[in-house]
Amino acid sequence: MASTQEAAAGDKLLGYKGSAKLKGKVCIVTGADRGVGRYAAAHFARKGAAAVVVVGPAEAGRQAGAEETKALVIQEGTACLVLTGDMGDSGFCSAVVEAAIKEYGRIDVLVNNASEPYPISDIAQVDPEALRRAFKTNIYSQIYMCRAAWPHLKRGSSIINASSLPTTAAGGDALLLDAATTAGAVTSFSRALHMNAVGSSIRVNAVTPGPVLTPVGAAPAAAAAAGSSSKQEPPAAAAEAAAVSAGPCYVFLAGPDSYISGQVLHTAGGGGVATGARAMSVGA
Repeated sequence: MASTQEAAAGDKLLGYKGSAKLKGKVCIVTGADRGVGRYAAAHFARKGAAAVVVVGPAEAGRQAGAEETKALVIQEGTACLVLTGDMGDSGFCSAVVEAAIKEYGRIDVLVNNASEPYPISDIAQVDPEALRRAFKTNIYSQIYMCRAAWPHLKRGSSIINASSLPTTAAGGDALLLDAATTAGAVTSFSRALHMNAVGSSIRVNAVTPGPVLTPVGAAPAAAAAAGSSSKQEPPAAAAEAAAVSAGPCYVFLAGPDSYISGQVLHTAGGGGVATGARAMSVGA
């Protein structure tokens, strides 16, 4: 952990020490325009990754965020390619992998971090179209990305999927029926894919970050503001710190010396998992 002086000097990664741990590796990170995805990409760069492919939504505001992530990556001396589009579209997911192979010739690490919730607190209010979008972005995209990347992965490659804390704490979230459901699917998918990948020596894990306020995390926060649970949402500064602090976990799982597969790592600082307190972890 860096000192206050180091953080004040403008280091977005709070003094995280660089190394050659990921030297030569090419990493794809979806939902990387901000939050956990942004800092996973930046931490990969500081650990010596040869290139990071930053993937974000096509919305104008989100494209700007992807360019900000690119700036962090390039600052570390790492090549970066930015791609934006619909993560729920299998064609786009295939195009991301094709672009990475064309540009860098290989893929070593795939982080599936894109997520999109539509907060609701009443099952009677579920909008079928919103539910469809949530499933396409949150779980279908992970399957599509893994399918497209699989022929290019090799022994020692790593897949890291973003799940969500509600599925590992109290078993759900009152404001996030769709996100909690898709996160449960992510956890099951990750464990099943791990079993499928054992013979290939490709590692597959999932991560459940702590409360992070991003466009995704801000949605339940806004919904909660209208009710009594608003005080449970994390301050913006703490939420940003939570996103930064999740980065080293991704480096650990991406590194060649990790012997972990089929697991779900919680980076919530002890919150939620042990206490059952309401919290939201997000991808994009």
